[in-house]
Amino acid sequence: MSTELKKAIDQISKDRGIDRELLVDTLEEAVRSSVIRKYGETIDVEVTFNDDTGEMEVFQFKVVVDEVEDPLTEIALEDALQHDPNVVLGDDLGFRLDVTDLGRIAAQSAKQVIIQRMRDAEQEIIYEEYKDRMGEIVSGIIQRRDRTGWIINLGRTEALLPKEEQIPKERYKRGDRVQGYVINVLKEGRGPQVIISRSHPDYMSALFRREVPEVADSTVRIMGVARDPGSRAKVAVMSRDRDVDPVGACVGIRGSRIQAVVQEFRGERIDIVVWRPDIADYARNALSPALITRITVDEDDKLLEVVVPDDQLTLAIGRKGQNVKLASKLLGWKIDIFTETRYGELHAAREVLEQVASVAEMRVERFLDAGFESLEQMAEASDETMLAIPGMTEQKLNDVRAAVRLLMPSRPAPETASEADGEPGGENAASGEPAEGAGDE
Repeated sequence: MSTELKKAIDQISKDRGIDRELLVDTLEEAVRSSVIRKYGETIDVEVTFNDDTGEMEVFQFKVVVDEVEDPLTEIALEDALQHDPNVVLGDDLGFRLDVTDLGRIAAQSAKQVIIQRMRDAEQEIIYEEYKDRMGEIVSGIIQRRDRTGWIINLGRTEALLPKEEQIPKERYKRGDRVQGYVINVLKEGRGPQVIISRSHPDYMSALFRREVPEVADSTVRIMGVARDPGSRAKVAVMSRDRDVDPVGACVGIRGSRIQAVVQEFRGERIDIVVWRPDIADYARNALSPALITRITVDEDDKLLEVVVPDDQLTLAIGRKGQNVKLASKLLGWKIDIFTETRYGELHAAREVLEQVASVAEMRVERFLDAGFESLEQMAEASDETMLAIPGMTEQKLNDVRAAVRLLMPSRPAPETASEADGEPGGENAASGEPAEGAGDE
């Protein structure tokens, strides 16, 4: 039996990759827990594995006393002298305990402790192995699906591909090989410790590092990635060598390099964008393939007002707003797109509003923030609404009203039948037809 235990320890240590000393400590603790479970918490025991004999040695210690109150922890001096003639009161006397009679329950308890300790040891090993692999690409076989996502066998351990980290519309089945990007490694937990992603922007960066030597050696740098997983992505690149075209390097001959990345994402369209330090130039590239007429930069609010030809609006915005959303995500700026026609109308209206604002000695932004975009809106607004504008007073409101009346196009006053009769040349009235505009007001 002793030889079998020693062989079992060596075999488990080899197969599971668990440190032998750690496994021995685990076994010793398991046996100690079983003894305490059977005899009680007060028992004083020491458990050691004898590597020479291959046996677990358990010693129970009792204190030498005159009068025994607890036979489990104390021994009378008279009895102790029979074991050791040199013993004195207060000494700890050790007795070898036979562990073969621990019983079925104690043995099962020892087994459970061993299993748990082995699992803990394995998790610690896995954590130590994978904690430095965050940001790497790993590959495995689909094992099963649970409520949180797909469980993937990586070999020595399992990984979890959560639902939120999957590419929409991708379908898997048991036995499929899949790869992903390690985004987290958990130190504790009953489930898989390694968390991977297929939708993370950095996964695309990692694939380009793998497929493009110039990216791997940092000649070409990836400055940003924006993805609509499974549909479209934009990747911003720049070259540190003026002789190396960053876009050409990433695309490869006849698109060979970028196709390897596209195939991994099941046909996700990838736009390679040249990064520029100037935000306006960068935005022009990011909004490609749309043509840009002009860009206004608001540094404070990180806002770009982009003007495009009327026939380029659909291209600039993209299907379901995808092009402008990805460009905005890539730049980290908000982007508002206007056609030239609409921009001209808004610009003209703003100039008029600025005139009104100057009369009241107020910033035009306060009117715009309140939702006013035209003189007509101001003319139709109630005094209560106008006074709600920050900084507006009764006096300023009177000035604004006067300015609006002055700047608004004059409207012809409606004519009455009597006025038409009294005017020379009132042909409409004479014929019995109402004058132009009569009855419309």
